Amino acid sequence: MKNLLLFVCLFSLGIFFLSCQADNKTGPTASDQAAVKPVAPAGMTKADSIKRGEYLVTTMGCNDCHTPKMMTAQGPAPDFSKLLSGHPASEVLPKMPDKSVIAPGQWMLMSPSLTAFVGPWGTSFPANLTPDATGLGNWTFENFDRAIRTGKHLGAENGRPVLPPMPWQNLVNLSKEDAANMWQYLKSIKPIENKVPNPLPPV
Repeated sequence: MKNLLLFVCLFSLGIFFLSCQADNKTGPTASDQAAVKPVAPAGMTKADSIKRGEYLVTTMGCNDCHTPKMMTAQGPAPDFSKLLSGHPASEVLPKMPDKSVIAPGQWMLMSPSLTAFVGPWGTSFPANLTPDATGLGNWTFENFDRAIRTGKHLGAENGRPVLPPMPWQNLVNLSKEDAANMWQYLKSIKPIENKVPNPLPPV
């Protein structure tokens, strides 16, 4: 059991990308940011930008948190029918362990789908990154850029910090051009309706 918990902890800490959590609202409103029409970075066609964005999103590990997993003979694998749709709203979480297990300096745990993360900060849920209204549908590029490169919840200028395990500190040097490519790709994928739960306070 200890080896399993150690694996879960190490896997969690190695997970590499966005877990912006959603509040009751589904995303930034027009009052948060002026609407900005996404355009491909200079010198690239839209198709080139989408291809580059797919490469970045895939290699940077966005699926590690934002795509639900299914168990296979080789262990958990992404369920691509739910690509980047975040923590499933219908998933019932197991009973929380004793508080001493997830106290500061102890363990960080994950749900069976690897889309809910429990630690001293409470329970956090990776966001829906599809272009549905329950995901990024109401976001502007500026919201997205600010969320991933400065760690602001919902990309709001005065937003709270996003919760672990979102590794935004690793993305501060990401170029704005590559952030725009990622945005183009995320806006091109299948919209999936899935309202991710609000984060939960510590037990």
